[in-house]
Amino acid sequence: MHTVRAYMATAERLVAFLEEHRGEAVTAAMLAGVEQADLRAFLTARRMDGIGNVSAARELSAVRGFLKFVGGEDARVPLMKGPRVKRGLPRPVSPDEAVALAEDIAETAREPWIGARDWAVLLLLYGAGLRIGEAMGLNGAVLPLGETLRVTGKRGKTRIVPLLPRVREAIEAYVALCPFGTEKDAPLFRGTRGGPLSPALIRRAVQGARGRLGLSDRTTPHALRHSFATHLLGRGADLRSLQELLGHASLSSTQIYTQVDAAHLLDVYRNAHPRA
Repeated sequence: MHTVRAYMATAERLVAFLEEHRGEAVTAAMLAGVEQADLRAFLTARRMDGIGNVSAARELSAVRGFLKFVGGEDARVPLMKGPRVKRGLPRPVSPDEAVALAEDIAETAREPWIGARDWAVLLLLYGAGLRIGEAMGLNGAVLPLGETLRVTGKRGKTRIVPLLPRVREAIEAYVALCPFGTEKDAPLFRGTRGGPLSPALIRRAVQGARGRLGLSDRTTPHALRHSFATHLLGRGADLRSLQELLGHASLSSTQIYTQVDAAHLLDVYRNAHPRA
């Protein structure tokens, strides 16, 4: 849903820009005739709004997708090189920090079942490497839990991830306390009124906890997934297995964690070696 809304917003911005830029109402014929100069002017305008390279590259990708959608199979989308994006390294959270974060959120929850829910969600992210959307997508059909969990990831791709005893126990404790039942077609993780739990609530809880604990702003729910990958790699996991566990379509997406692990080793060296 976030991706759909972002693409719609980009399409609306492009249409509004072209109306002003061309001085006439935008039609399908106009969109079919968009030139490279139009796209360059649009990105320049967006740059003046203050967006950076990453946002500009994402905007250009969305515009291309929109023009292809409008033009159909015969769409002619102008070729244009996007801005160069330097891919930053994800910063993992230490095991102690991950547990402290989950404990703080659970202990400050309004009700015991909410604390158990948030504890279980965060342990799933750190202990099984799930994306937050994947955790929210689980339903009652995963119960009763076993040693593995079937997860539906991006583009509907499913994978099997091991379920550590501690993670399994956390989910079972939440299920026992949850007041809304566990029907097979209903969300596993519920909001306070019984509807699906919003990822925004978990992000907000993490934001509050990291402030109380003095953790970095980079400590986010997704950082727990990065930590899962980095710590497995540091303990000898091979990249291909890690790719399967994370649900990456391409091994190149997983290879970034070799850089993360090297960066972590350098941090340890610099902090510990007397002559570093």
